[in-house]
Amino acid sequence: MLRSSATEEVSVASGTGTSAPSSPNRQYGPAQSWRQRDTGPSPSPFSTSHGPDNVSGTGANLICSSGTSCSISGGPSRSRSSSTPYLRTPGVDGRIHGRTPQRDQNMTTSSSATLGHPASVIVAVVEGRGLARGQIGMSSINLKYPELVLSQFADTGTYAKVITKLHTLMPLEILMPDTASEKGQGTKLYNLITENFPSVAFTAIQRKYFNEKKGLEYIQQLCAPEFNTVVMEVQTKYYCLAAAAALLKYFEYIQNCVYAPKSLKVSFTGSEKTAMIDSVSARNLELVVNNRDHRSDHTLLGVLNYTKTPGGERRLRSNILEPPLDADTINTRLDTIQELLQEEELFFGLKSAITHFLDIDQLLSSLVQLPKQDTVAVAEAKITHVIQLKHTLERVAPLKMALKDAKTAVLKACHTSLEDSRFESILAQIKTVINDDTSYTKGSLNMRTQKCYAVRPNVNEFLDIARRAYTEVVDDIAGLVDQLGEKYELPLRTSFSSARGFFIQMRLEGVALSDGQLPGEFIKVTRQKNNYSFTTLDLMKMNDRCDEALKEIFHMSYVVVCRLLSGVYEQILCLFKLSDAVSMLDMLLSLAHACTVSDYVRPEFTDTLAIKQGHHPILERIAAQQTISNNSYISEGSNFVIITGPNMSGKSTYLKQVALCQIMAQIGSFVPAEYASFRIADQIFTRIGVDDDFETNSSTFMVEMKEVSYIIHNASDRSLIIIDELGRGTSAEEGVGICHSICEFLINLKVQ
Repeated sequence: MLRSSATEEVSVASGTGTSAPSSPNRQYGPAQSWRQRDTGPSPSPFSTSHGPDNVSGTGANLICSSGTSCSISGGPSRSRSSSTPYLRTPGVDGRIHGRTPQRDQNMTTSSSATLGHPASVIVAVVEGRGLARGQIGMSSINLKYPELVLSQFADTGTYAKVITKLHTLMPLEILMPDTASEKGQGTKLYNLITENFPSVAFTAIQRKYFNEKKGLEYIQQLCAPEFNTVVMEVQTKYYCLAAAAALLKYFEYIQNCVYAPKSLKVSFTGSEKTAMIDSVSARNLELVVNNRDHRSDHTLLGVLNYTKTPGGERRLRSNILEPPLDADTINTRLDTIQELLQEEELFFGLKSAITHFLDIDQLLSSLVQLPKQDTVAVAEAKITHVIQLKHTLERVAPLKMALKDAKTAVLKACHTSLEDSRFESILAQIKTVINDDTSYTKGSLNMRTQKCYAVRPNVNEFLDIARRAYTEVVDDIAGLVDQLGEKYELPLRTSFSSARGFFIQMRLEGVALSDGQLPGEFIKVTRQKNNYSFTTLDLMKMNDRCDEALKEIFHMSYVVVCRLLSGVYEQILCLFKLSDAVSMLDMLLSLAHACTVSDYVRPEFTDTLAIKQGHHPILERIAAQQTISNNSYISEGSNFVIITGPNMSGKSTYLKQVALCQIMAQIGSFVPAEYASFRIADQIFTRIGVDDDFETNSSTFMVEMKEVSYIIHNASDRSLIIIDELGRGTSAEEGVGICHSICEFLINLKVQ
């Protein structure tokens, strides 16, 4: 499509169409005091960590624009204020301390990062050398979810696929071989990554750790039986195996723990299963981040996001950035949404059941990681995880009940996956050790009480004694506060926080203090509005006694819990099924909910892009009313459209509307229109706006030509291309000539 006017022009074209554990048999064992397990100092698997040292080079994601002008290549790259390398310092024992890599709180991980969701993905990237240059191996693992994702693909000299995948992953840290940045002469891929991700930590790993044989061994040791077919798939994918070897070794090093054997979900994803939307297009279309205000939900994700679980939101975000290409997958999702809209009882029943689920991915990750060191914090966390596991498994039956009368394929598949007998088996074993009334609750004191009394009485005699001691201390604290209230005739009450423990609070309303001051016995006084908070020396001593009793309780509960987990460990992997089912249901419910807010219609997939009375979904949210509707039509015989009009007439908005509706349809959502038909697009290119780039010393015209080159080299006959203003960086005569040539090329390519 091409937009044109005397003052500005736009064009659109669219196509037809961790290291493996050293002891593999290690299981959950009973805790034995707070001592470190025998893990001698491990050598650092990386040489140094770097930030980009003001790297300049070609922009990676160059999106071209057409009209009379074009701009920007690969997104504005920022240079660091100094060339000081990002360096994590090992402790005296040779290991890095801290559960996760430490980063500046103000940094964002990528341009597509969403606020409120801190990055937790570590990615390893390796490129083939010599004749294999251009072959890319990638491996990523989420610190909050036990899934190792492997990718291997051939990329062009612009490395568009690599940069796009990294933007989608929102990495916390990127690992590459030290040879990629040897002596400051970085490879082109290294330069592009550091340029496009200036605020992401970069770590150079010694090349010897990128070992494909070791990677295959790790996967064979760690891959859960449900997913072991991936081993056959990746046996000859040497580069992704090499990346996996370095990544798993580094994970063990920074986390100071290992994954239990046969506990990881390992998956291989090629680049042919999803549509590619580069990072600049994602930013231009405001798919997940609003360009004006990053905290705003005026994005496509904000319009469609009515999810109730973290897993559902992650899946929705991933689908928006990487829409599927399979027509059957898309149509089955549309069938499901149609059933949810027609069956009101099914819709509300599922929504009610889904709401009570926790983050299953994070829970599963915590359960399969084996810490190398037993501490009070580890014990307390493990008890919490068992309570969360019980809470999660108790929600399976209501969800299964809500799905019993479902008719569509996706809902039936979810119901079948929930009929796994392991859910009931694990829950039954948990209830033999954990109290029936123990549940996951909000509030630090409530949860602390749940953890103290989680294990049934008479399971461990010493545990029962420790709990009685804890109860006595808590009663003494309550008695002390009552005595102080009577002594000073003040309305005192006992409060609790995880930071301060037990302390005293008092409201000022209707209270007359002698001399306007609190008694001298009260110390550490703070005031917030009409409340005083303080403590006493006796109360602080009682808090210390309370903490000691808690340590004993957690220690002995941890022994019991570890024994329980070792018994159910092999069955825990059924949570992978539950996680997939819940996140898919949550996403589809969210898409169905969006249809009830606005007038959306089910799209069709044909060889024609046709939209009748379509609306811009984000603009509709901002305006809070029905916006002006537009028609669009692109067919094989008329695959190139030029849009003309005066300034501020809405040409750019119209172009974005077409691309957003295409993405919505391709993720399986209804679209804002009276009728909609689409062709499945393998790539979506957009370029909107005119600017130069000081950091790469590129003029407006130079940036335009880079972006045109990017489109020409990457577009196919199945691509959707939106170009807004091309050729304005030079004289009118030259601009017209360039536009004519590019238009001719795109028409011959038969893109849309």
